[in-house]
Amino acid sequence: MTWTTSARVTYPHVATTELVKGVRATHSTIALKLAMAASGIVFILFVLVHMYGNLKAFAGHDAYNEYAEHLRTLGTPMLPYAGFLWILRVVLIVSLVVHVASAVALSKRALKARPVKYAVKKNVASSLSSRTMRWGGVTILLFLIWHLLHFTILKVNITEGTSGNNDPYANLVGAFDGSAWWMTVIYLIAMVALGFHLHHGTFSACQTLGLTNTVASRARARSFGWIVAIVIAGGFALVPLFTLFGVITN
Repeated sequence: MTWTTSARVTYPHVATTELVKGVRATHSTIALKLAMAASGIVFILFVLVHMYGNLKAFAGHDAYNEYAEHLRTLGTPMLPYAGFLWILRVVLIVSLVVHVASAVALSKRALKARPVKYAVKKNVASSLSSRTMRWGGVTILLFLIWHLLHFTILKVNITEGTSGNNDPYANLVGAFDGSAWWMTVIYLIAMVALGFHLHHGTFSACQTLGLTNTVASRARARSFGWIVAIVIAGGFALVPLFTLFGVITN
């Protein structure tokens, strides 16, 4: 070990190097948390608007299909047909990669900081939302893949057993009517996972942005997280439930 001597302080180069590494690691951890918060906010805004669009199903076949077509013509003629949708898809894919990569990196750092698990794990201070965050995220990702295959890529009408159908409303009703009750169950399980994820994610984003510095502000952030979760996940759940019970029909 070599030593550097100044007029007042003598200190080792090794200690200084470790200090610099620690500062860099802290800064990069903060950057990862900010990236997670920013990408998470993008998804919250998207699912909120998407949920509102889904509620158009209550207005009937024509209103729902007009909404779906409007998404493809949005921004024309400045943008090509479906151009806005492709821009949105790119933004969402980038946000998804950033969100997942940041989550994995932060998880690895947390495990590295505590390589030995506690003999007795207590979850007194943690919420169910925080404890299910990881597996809830995996559940949502798997559901997202299924959802895209079902409604966007293959355009499957499950009741009729056909694909390639360009009638969004018929595909939606065909997915959740009485004979396809199991699809409603899958959808509702995914919405429960989404609700918990939104609750903890909203609170974590508020925390990262410095909005939970007091007991009162933390309580408000948790309440806000529940509002976001219930409005979005609950709104999504309405369509399959009301289709299953015969309110939304062809």
